Amino acid sequence: MALLAPTGVLSRSRTVAPESWNRWLVPPAALCIHLAIGQAYAWSVFKPPLESSLHLDGTQSALPFQFAIVVLGLSAAFGGTLVERNGPRWAMAVSTICFSAGFLVAALGAATSQYWLVVVGYGVIGGIGLGIGYISPVSTLIAWFPDRPGLATGIAIMGFGGGALIASPWSAWLLTEFGAKPGGIGATFLVMGLAYAVFMTLGVLLVRVPAPGWRPLGHESVTAAPRPLVTTGHVSAHNAVRTPQFWMLWVVLCLNVTAGIGILEKAAPMVMDFFSGTSTPVSAAAAAGFVALLSLANMVGRIFWSALSDLVGRKNIYRCYLGAGALMYLLIELVGSGSKPLFIVAAMVVLSCYGGGFATVPAYLKDLFGTYQIGAIHGRLLTAWSVAGVAGPLIVNAIADAQKHAGRHGTALYTTSLTIMIALLVVGFIANELIRPVNPRFHESPQSQSASQQATRADA
Repeated sequence: MALLAPTGVLSRSRTVAPESWNRWLVPPAALCIHLAIGQAYAWSVFKPPLESSLHLDGTQSALPFQFAIVVLGLSAAFGGTLVERNGPRWAMAVSTICFSAGFLVAALGAATSQYWLVVVGYGVIGGIGLGIGYISPVSTLIAWFPDRPGLATGIAIMGFGGGALIASPWSAWLLTEFGAKPGGIGATFLVMGLAYAVFMTLGVLLVRVPAPGWRPLGHESVTAAPRPLVTTGHVSAHNAVRTPQFWMLWVVLCLNVTAGIGILEKAAPMVMDFFSGTSTPVSAAAAAGFVALLSLANMVGRIFWSALSDLVGRKNIYRCYLGAGALMYLLIELVGSGSKPLFIVAAMVVLSCYGGGFATVPAYLKDLFGTYQIGAIHGRLLTAWSVAGVAGPLIVNAIADAQKHAGRHGTALYTTSLTIMIALLVVGFIANELIRPVNPRFHESPQSQSASQQATRADA
């Protein structure tokens, strides 16, 4: 990443917006990146054809997705400071190159039946694109929308949740057209990688940063809302990770993501298993439609809940996410297989809260730590996603595989997993209750903030 020097059109100085620039053009730029990288949530559509054509089990077919989420968190953590220094256009360009290249390497791996290349391409190379792309617009959006940070980040991160709404039916259609064999899977990866490269480039060209000292018209003196957890100080990324608030929020995010991502990664085969022994079995095409519905709920939840958090506060909205998620999982475990509409609605509520948690966390960080190095802090927090990206799918797939080997089927494959997810959400609820305002001793002095900002401008 460091080899891609932010010169020419990628330099920060070339992205400073003129006075007449409309700030509402920035969320669509972010959406171009997030709608593309949100394809990760449609991975479950590829699991059945990969398992049948390359003779994999559920745990093995989850590896590219798991690696992608792990690398997402790691690249966001290590690249967060670079994103802050070099600006959103540079970050979006790096994301475009890595994400698209990952698809091309995965295409080669699938076509030649070299599964390790699929893991390296989609999981490692593509995962770098996921991580850098995910955090690329966050600090820029908060700078453009100091009056509505939850809404602004929700609009952009909504795209990541909604990416599968496009990718799921598109992937299923391509696999039907090309065939669900190694060559067809490779061709599907190839087409998607090239198409995403073009789409993401639009965001690279459109994004802008506000000029120093800019404020939205009518909000020239924007201040934080008078809520107990909203700070008027600013904390550096180095100091943020030394606070208990950071680690409590890390636990909240990790457990909320673990509880959601395990089911999401297994969504297509899970809905087929749940109703396999009923009078209304679910076909592969219908399962892909279910994944698209979950993506819709994920997407809508990101904008709805994050916008609502601007009114009711971040801590209250996380109480809703974690509490409602636990109740919905309990409902699925007890009566889900008896009613397909109930199963679908409960799963959609879970995914709306799951997505809302991602969209709200940048604003939660802003409330706790200020805007000084919000992008870098957000990147470090996303290591929680890396842990959850391994833990969630591993729990669900390993238990389902073990139950299948024991001769069980249908809902019995997932009962234990659902119970574990409920417990994790309850622990996350408790961790959220323990979050308190940051001690002022961690705040940066105005002099150190000014010196750091001048160094950043000099580097750019």
